[in-house]
Amino acid sequence: MIDLGFLKSHQRLVAIDAETTGNPIMTAAQIRKAPKGFRPPGVMIEIGCVELLRTDGGWRKGETWQTRINPDGPIHPQAIKIHGIKPAELKAAPRFADIVQDLLRYLGEAPLLAHAYRNEKQFLDYEMARAKLIAWDEEAFADNRFICTQEIYAAVYPGAPKSLNAVSDRLWLDRSERFAFHGALLDADLTADAFVELERRIAAGPESETPRSVDLG
Repeated sequence: MIDLGFLKSHQRLVAIDAETTGNPIMTAAQIRKAPKGFRPPGVMIEIGCVELLRTDGGWRKGETWQTRINPDGPIHPQAIKIHGIKPAELKAAPRFADIVQDLLRYLGEAPLLAHAYRNEKQFLDYEMARAKLIAWDEEAFADNRFICTQEIYAAVYPGAPKSLNAVSDRLWLDRSERFAFHGALLDADLTADAFVELERRIAAGPESETPRSVDLG
């Protein structure tokens, strides 16, 4: 069973999620080979964050933070089918460079919760480089800054499907708002809920998954 004891020294966590253009991220090598003056398009179009604050009994949700972002580039049609965000809705949205300091202030030094964290890490690294806050071959946040709910879930339930939908269903989390479209704040909120429930089940042991009855009237 996975050990989350290292979190005992932390009083605050932040769950983070991003919706994107769905287009491939350019590599550092591709950027360096691009013509002079080329401005790589953004990838993030929405960021959502939910803070978890430690209490005597575990965690409670605190403040949230969210924004939409103008990527200065196209959005893949398949991505629109997932999050429902259309290019016209982002014309007046700020660029990542305009919101990054607010985001960093909100995150502070807290560990970051993410489902399949490598996605969020890659998006953040890319956008931070676009904003000229780091070099293209640098990372904005180290891997050990992230706590991956997908990895925790896979350790608790080996071999089980581990998408956020599958995790939510297994943990009896309400994902009804996600039926139509995904959303950064919605998914960050589900990630926070998944972490809290996984931590509870880990602490309670293997018999903690109690079957629940369903009333069909």
